Amino acid sequence: MKENILHIHHSSLIVSDTQASLNFYTNIIGLKQLERPNLPFPGAWLEIGTQQIHLLQLDNPDPTTGRPENGGRDRHVAFMVIDLDKIKDTFDKEEVKYSLSLSGRRALFCRDLDGNALEFIEKLD
Repeated sequence: MKENILHIHHSSLIVSDTQASLNFYTNIIGLKQLERPNLPFPGAWLEIGTQQIHLLQLDNPDPTTGRPENGGRDRHVAFMVIDLDKIKDTFDKEEVKYSLSLSGRRALFCRDLDGNALEFIEKLD
């Protein structure tokens, strides 16, 4: 079985407002929106290299409060980036709250509009 699995195709995140989330993921983070199949609920597909993030507008069964302050201690999606300072500059400009990795490595964590934790890790040469 393990030789048959190639890579992660996509991760799905539950959102409460597809359009607001699309603004965050496309205009602030910079992901590209893809065409999405006709499904019986709102959502959006986003491209990251050869992988995708699927935004699903559904009732969220998870609490949005009481989560760990640092997203590294919560379930999260991690993105590899070329320049972490560009992410920090954009987040500062857009007033997106973030925290630096507790490990001291070049990484930061933030939460999207629905409390989903995201990690951005700078690629080492």
